[in-house]
Amino acid sequence: MRAGILANEISKAVSLAREGKRSDGRALDEYRKITVSKDMCENAESSTMITLGKTKVLAGLKLTVGTPYPDSPAEGAISIGAEALPLAHAEYESGRPSNDEVELARVVDRGLRESKAIDFAQLCIKEGEAVWVGYLDFYAINGDGNLFDAGSISSLITFRNGKMPKLDKNNKIIYGEFDGKLKMTKMPLLTTFVKVGGKIMLDPTFVEEKAAEARYSVATTEDGNLTAMQKGVGGSFTLEEVNYMIDKAFVESEKIRKQIKNE
Repeated sequence: MRAGILANEISKAVSLAREGKRSDGRALDEYRKITVSKDMCENAESSTMITLGKTKVLAGLKLTVGTPYPDSPAEGAISIGAEALPLAHAEYESGRPSNDEVELARVVDRGLRESKAIDFAQLCIKEGEAVWVGYLDFYAINGDGNLFDAGSISSLITFRNGKMPKLDKNNKIIYGEFDGKLKMTKMPLLTTFVKVGGKIMLDPTFVEEKAAEARYSVATTEDGNLTAMQKGVGGSFTLEEVNYMIDKAFVESEKIRKQIKNE
């Protein structure tokens, strides 16, 4: 029953796309409404809930003291994980991370990491012995497409608001006490597109993702740098389409930065 309904929705999405239309009335190059809620998890160093249309993502950051990697003894580290919870959509399953979840986490991580927005040297506690390791996980709690951009926005805001736990003289965390904030020098953001019915669409819904011939995500910063990109699904884009999407990403990401700058 559900498969038949989805097939009809996909067929409708393709037909509309060929006419330059979308089922929710948006323009092909238009984002859905974004809302932000902060400090949702009291035991996290920072947490953010993002809604992107009907998509809802919750991100949380925990900082722990760890041992530095041998090749970077004076630098801390971050790790980003992603999970699409079964409560978010009928097609999401519990258990070990799916290939889609692994890709999602890696693309969000790469866009932020390669921007050098976080100076890992600031996470050093004692060279060669102790560093801060930041674990950021984001969860889809309602899934209606484009977890890439929702995950990117929620991760960026969460890192920007990360509180640094206070340490005692033995480098043990004093729970409930903090010493400043995590510093970020840039605001990298992902912008995601799909091709449906031969047309390029920004910020796809779940059905539009299912109808997609190809997907493209690009991470950009406010200083004009492109820090990461990822091609997904089996189809292809022309060079003109790629250039259009990159140019559009810089424009749209700057709009989102202005919205979330003070969040």
